[in-house]
Amino acid sequence: MSLVRRVCVYCGSGPGSDPAFAAAARAFGKILAQSKVRLIYGGGSIGLMGALATSALDHGGEVTGIIPEFLRDRELALQRVQEMIVTRTLHERKQIMFERADAFVALPGGIGTLEELVEQLTWAQLGRHTKPILLANINGFWNPLLALLAHMTELKFIRPGLTVRYHVAERVEDILPRLEEAARAAAPAEAAQAPVPEKM
Repeated sequence: MSLVRRVCVYCGSGPGSDPAFAAAARAFGKILAQSKVRLIYGGGSIGLMGALATSALDHGGEVTGIIPEFLRDRELALQRVQEMIVTRTLHERKQIMFERADAFVALPGGIGTLEELVEQLTWAQLGRHTKPILLANINGFWNPLLALLAHMTELKFIRPGLTVRYHVAERVEDILPRLEEAARAAAPAEAAQAPVPEKM
């Protein structure tokens, strides 16, 4: 049985300048639908967010959109989704996205995408969760961030014991298999850390 049944995808509310980004978003939406994996995303109908969610829906997938009230008009909330959650704040949105997801994927995007990704990396680094995090490195989009993380490690700002754990896929076809592999690898460690129930 799959351990990854709901994937939270962070991505841009714009399409970017490279057509490969939107093509990757559409392809991944189709893969999620065909794999019966629910998409958890930011709720918009424009940019990569819209391409991803629309593709998932067009191929019979299930989609949960989570959007703050103040962004409903700016990001044109996608009305077709099976579930739309409207939050009061960005913090509430991110918390619900975290709670609903089994894993996280970052497609190309801007500052908001980067902020959401880095928050998950930080929480994982501090031991707050073991859910897999994957960077979809479409046409090398995330290469500058990967270089920065390597630079931080080299200069000992990312120290032993505070390793930043993430996965990278260059092709959308590889995303779900790598998430599943990572989830299975994390399961024994997570079980070992679980508290032992008290005897009645």
